[in-house]
Amino acid sequence: MVEKKRTEVAQQLQGQKDRKSDSLEQFPIVGIGASAGGLAAFKAFFAGLPSDVEPNMAFILVQHLAPDHKSILTEIVRQYTRMKVFEVVDRDEGVQVRMNCAYIIPPNHNMAFVNGKLHLSIPTGPRGQPMMIDFFFRSLAVDQGGHAIGIILSGTGSDGTLGVRAIKGEGGMVMVQSSETAEFDGMPNNAIATGLVDYQLNAGDMGPALIAYVKYGYEQRSMHVEEFKTQNSLMEVFRLLREQTNHDFSQYKPNTVNRRIERRMAVHQIDSIEKYVVYLQRNRQEVEHLFRDLLIGVTHFFRDNAAFDDLETQVIAQLFDDRPLNSPIRVWVAGCSTGEEAYSIAILIYEKLALLKKNYEVQIFATDIDPKAIETARRGLYSASVAVDISSERLSRFFIAEGKGEDVMYRLHKNIRDMLIFSAQDIIRDPPFSKLDLISCRNLLIYLNTDLQHKVIPMFHYALNSGGFLFLGSSEGINDFSDLFTVKERQSKIFRRKENFHAQHRLTFSRLMTPSTRVPHTIKTIANISPDDDKVSLRALTEQTLLKHIKSACALVNAGGDIFYLFGRTGMYLEPSAGETIVNNILKMARQGLQYELSASLHQAALKQVIIHSPGLRVKTNGDFTTVNLTIRPTVTPPNKKSDNALYLVILDMVPVGEQGPTLHPANSTDSEVTAGNIPDDKASIAALMQELQCKEEYLHAINEELEVSNEELKSSNEEMQSINEELQSSNEELETSKEELQSVNEELSTVNVELQSKMADLTRANNDMNNLLAGTGIATVFVDLNLRIMRFTPAATSIINLIASDEGRPLAHIVTNLHNSEALLRNIQAVLDTLIPSVMDVETISNKWFTMRILPYRTLNNSIEGAVLTFVDITEAKHTREALQQSNDVTHLGTLLQHARDAITVQDLTGQTLAWNHAATQLYGWSEEEALSLNVQQRIPKMQQKDALSKLKQLSNDDEIEPYRTQRLNKAGLTLDIWMTATALLNESGELYGVATMEQFLKGNNSD
Repeated sequence: MVEKKRTEVAQQLQGQKDRKSDSLEQFPIVGIGASAGGLAAFKAFFAGLPSDVEPNMAFILVQHLAPDHKSILTEIVRQYTRMKVFEVVDRDEGVQVRMNCAYIIPPNHNMAFVNGKLHLSIPTGPRGQPMMIDFFFRSLAVDQGGHAIGIILSGTGSDGTLGVRAIKGEGGMVMVQSSETAEFDGMPNNAIATGLVDYQLNAGDMGPALIAYVKYGYEQRSMHVEEFKTQNSLMEVFRLLREQTNHDFSQYKPNTVNRRIERRMAVHQIDSIEKYVVYLQRNRQEVEHLFRDLLIGVTHFFRDNAAFDDLETQVIAQLFDDRPLNSPIRVWVAGCSTGEEAYSIAILIYEKLALLKKNYEVQIFATDIDPKAIETARRGLYSASVAVDISSERLSRFFIAEGKGEDVMYRLHKNIRDMLIFSAQDIIRDPPFSKLDLISCRNLLIYLNTDLQHKVIPMFHYALNSGGFLFLGSSEGINDFSDLFTVKERQSKIFRRKENFHAQHRLTFSRLMTPSTRVPHTIKTIANISPDDDKVSLRALTEQTLLKHIKSACALVNAGGDIFYLFGRTGMYLEPSAGETIVNNILKMARQGLQYELSASLHQAALKQVIIHSPGLRVKTNGDFTTVNLTIRPTVTPPNKKSDNALYLVILDMVPVGEQGPTLHPANSTDSEVTAGNIPDDKASIAALMQELQCKEEYLHAINEELEVSNEELKSSNEEMQSINEELQSSNEELETSKEELQSVNEELSTVNVELQSKMADLTRANNDMNNLLAGTGIATVFVDLNLRIMRFTPAATSIINLIASDEGRPLAHIVTNLHNSEALLRNIQAVLDTLIPSVMDVETISNKWFTMRILPYRTLNNSIEGAVLTFVDITEAKHTREALQQSNDVTHLGTLLQHARDAITVQDLTGQTLAWNHAATQLYGWSEEEALSLNVQQRIPKMQQKDALSKLKQLSNDDEIEPYRTQRLNKAGLTLDIWMTATALLNESGELYGVATMEQFLKGNNSD
């Protein structure tokens, strides 16, 4: 079901291209797209519109909205504008768009602009990848053309990018919120990256700029059209473009060029073409902007599904019929733009190869005049909007998703990208590829005028193999070149190459000939035209009827006498030369009496381009002579203008018998015997003239023979030149093949270079992460090689081993360490390298800090040992804590053992805090153990005894034990008790005093209050 909906969406966009809005009142339509952060941008935009004038346009807001929540955008926009604001409702007939109104898309809908109305549909894409802005912008561009205006505001992701291309491709205008002021700059930055944005403004500044653009772009358009017709400034624009970009646009269709220039003038608010020329002369960047506007290509994957279906079934399938495995498939995609259609063809071929389960070499050459578009195509990375044009199966099979959510991008698989070679090429100026099986040139010819099309079509014929296919756009055709191509599929504009003897000559001379001078390639006569032929027009039938009443014999020839067309009874004056099976030259076929005058007159006509008359020629026909009037008329080029490809009409009018003079006989005639003495004067004169004429004819015959010899020599030289030319052409083909191979290798190297750069970036990032990780942990780490030379170390290691940056590469044995036993360090490292058993030990520095030292083998990814890794973890605090815990545990055990002793036993630390208290002490002093542990020993010593107690403590610090002595202590009731006390020192592992244990006995009879 989802796939069906996706198809319906694509068909709605593609089927719209032949329909234009039929609204009588046409005005600019402004589509505004936004996502996250768009609410504030909408407020600023409408607040910035001038309130004192009507904008005279319609505004349509498309925002990514939560599908399960009602939108309050309509109420918010109403607070910032005086225009009527509507939320679009779903109607079968659509919602008619009116001037000075704003329309807002409802949640969970796509919206299209068709025939001046808004139509809603349910979105088919994943919720995380909304592409409703692209969907709407593309429909708006198709329907409104140059009246479409697109605005991109704050948002994440790439929605709107393809819509920007579509609007600019139809001659519309695009504004984008500046990334500095956008709350989220994802959508603005992706639109700006296309290089097609006209304005980058704050949302609040867009309104005045929009109104000014409409004023200059629409109200003054008719004036611009008249300027383009009457002024030479347009040629200056072409000159500036040619100087800076090395591309000539003077033969592009004027309407297309004029619209793009008008739009650039409106962007800069320039009201005349002369001022715009001055602006171009002073601003080279504007020349580049105009150049890019002229190159805008509207394309997407599988554009026109029906055409690609026919391409798949009727062309791709036949490319592999009876093809040897060593024969590569060669395809040329001319005018590939950003590569979508080239990749589409590659996908079709790849799918066919998968079905055949064969490995054919496939070479797809994709070229375009725009270097930036070629760079985009080479990357093969496209926004999520392409999901609208590609089936989910192909999307998952041939694309890799990069990024998440609205920032997702799709990259073609490497096995598809490897099939294509992208390069910048001017199809008009640069030589074509050759030996191709398929040429796809869609929606490029529509921008070229007729002259350029008449050059490109024969070039395609030359570049294709026998039976190769030509794939054109829906609005394109082969014009009057039906002799070069046959129609394979008319609706999808698929053509197949015909074999044509004159195709090579046509390609050779196509750059020199105008379309009206194309030379016919076969000799035709009036008999070839049949009234029953469906192709014959009424004009042809009329001409056929009139020609039947003309008695003259005619031949259409070129300057060399090659015949292209015959009319009438030419057999009376022309006959084939002996020894040749096929003769196609009128000079060689001319009968006696016609050859000399015909050759001389044709030469004069070609030289001077004037009409030549030669009346009264006596042509020998069937043993007799016929008087003929010869006329040669240039048919193509005007008078006084030379052309190497001009054609001439040879007209032979037979003079009626009654109008001819007396029949003259040759001087050696045997009909009658006469002598000089008895010949009348007039007959003698005639005889003399006949004799002179015969001499002239013999002389001319000799000259003609010499000329024929020269012609034979020239023919031989020409054959040699042709042979040399074929050799050069063969060499050129080899060079072209080598060039293509080098281009392929270069493309592979470029791809590998990109991959290496990517891996290098990943490696640098990983290295930085590792350095920061090691430095952030504070763990001292040292890497040594098998020879115990230092490879690298972390900053924390310098406090243990005296290392500096220049120590890398030095032996560790040369470095002074701060460890108590540095010699053991080297032995331990070598032992680990010998046994590959990790070593863990605690070591102490000369500053009394403790570290846990771990020594592990240094293993590479291929599991080879290339050194060792030393890590030092600071455990000084842990060491002290462990000792304190140990001491505390000792006291606890001591208290447990003495808990049941008869004498009162107490334990205090050096501050006097009670650490242990046994049951006998409770009986003696009255405090419970819990109460006693919170007491300080000073609370139990009478004031008069405290000085003595302090001196005893000092004495105890020098001795392990103080012999029993008499003293006094206070009980819980505050009574003073006479006590017999023995004090013992408590020492830690280092021999330091950390507490005192006392054993106290009560002296009976010596209590004092």
